[in-house]
Amino acid sequence: MLEKLGEVLRKATDKIANAIFLDKGLVDSIVKDLQRALIEADVSIVLVKELSDKVRQVAVDERIKGVDKKEHMIKVLHDELTRILGEHKQLKLQKGKQNRILLLGLYGAGKTTTATKLGNYFSKRGNKVLLVGLDTQRPAAAEQLKQNAEKNKLAYIIDTEEKNPVKLWKKHEKEFKEYDLVIADTAGRHTLDKDLIDEIKALDKTINPTERILIIPGDIGQAAKKQAKEFLEAVQITGVIVTRMDSTARGGGALTACAETGAPVYFLTTGEKINDLEEFNPKNFISRLLGMGDLETLLEKIKSATGEDHEEKLKKIKESGKLSLDDVVEQVKSMNSLGGFEKIKSMIPGFSSVGDKIPEGALESQEAKISKWEHIIKSMTSEEKAEPGILEKQTSRLARIAKGSGVATSDVRALLKQYKLLNEMVKSGMGNMDEGDLSSGMSQKQMMKLAKKFGKVKRMKF
Repeated sequence: MLEKLGEVLRKATDKIANAIFLDKGLVDSIVKDLQRALIEADVSIVLVKELSDKVRQVAVDERIKGVDKKEHMIKVLHDELTRILGEHKQLKLQKGKQNRILLLGLYGAGKTTTATKLGNYFSKRGNKVLLVGLDTQRPAAAEQLKQNAEKNKLAYIIDTEEKNPVKLWKKHEKEFKEYDLVIADTAGRHTLDKDLIDEIKALDKTINPTERILIIPGDIGQAAKKQAKEFLEAVQITGVIVTRMDSTARGGGALTACAETGAPVYFLTTGEKINDLEEFNPKNFISRLLGMGDLETLLEKIKSATGEDHEEKLKKIKESGKLSLDDVVEQVKSMNSLGGFEKIKSMIPGFSSVGDKIPEGALESQEAKISKWEHIIKSMTSEEKAEPGILEKQTSRLARIAKGSGVATSDVRALLKQYKLLNEMVKSGMGNMDEGDLSSGMSQKQMMKLAKKFGKVKRMKF
């Protein structure tokens, strides 16, 4: 998201860090690049001017000398960008009571899809979640919610017979008792008109939600300010989720606009997949744009994709320092559910430059490939699964496995190569991580070494 802005920010910090002197010409050049990138990201002119003035102010401050001035300027740039994105506020469920989230927004904002993503997010964190379809305006809404919920194994309630959302809620309320979190998907309109306000107020009174969350598409840019302000005044929303951040250059406008209204952004959605939902932390967001990574968000995405059971498996893998072939398939599935390596490499510290050297799709896998691998593993003996290395020089075993699984021997060799690659990752990366300090993982040198290994994947037949 906002790749161009991130690229400009990284170049700006590199220019500052590598400069011998911070003269007026260099500062003007950096400021102009920043202004252009921020305006293209649809950040308001007022905020762009404020940031530009702060950066220039540091450059002419005679009290700050030498290296300190360069470090101070980079810090000011980071702090100002964080400030204009607003304060970090987490969406935390209240313990000891049922949490009820009311999702609000206009037509096309993505409420129904976001309801499922949010349900999955909290379900993977050990909560019992129920989705309730209260959009009685759009004919396809109930079916969409049903399909999304069933696909992702979430409980849901829809009622196509009842056309009044308040009555629908009351009719099924007794069924809500066993759930920790109830997420209500409501109807939208083209504008926040009187009918929509009246409906929302009636639902709000009936549901008594713990959170009222506005869903805003990121591609509307600064227009998000007007929308957030109107909903704040009408129904006192408690937070915002900004959708479609993967497909827009105007996301900076939507984020800063929400911050200006005082409406905290809880989450961003960054794609169509169920796990393309991430908590919005301005400090971490800017850290990512500057190429410094964001392990916190990465770990949260892994939780959303895998759940608590998977964390225990990863812990055992880390302790043993070795993957099994079944682990390989599971890890590749997990990577796919995160959106692939391209979506997460900006979150890994040090990968802003190293990541560019890794071939696109190096760790990606299509469903057909995973299916092949599963058939291959089923055709192996227990000994072969435990020690795949014995297969490398025994062509008769390879031929037997290929024939038994209905694939070519090259497919078996491809799985073994992927096994070696991921096993090397475990030894190079996970083995160096302390339990309490996840940021102490691979060094830059280790990452470069690993990147070279990934380069070999280009020659692999997948």
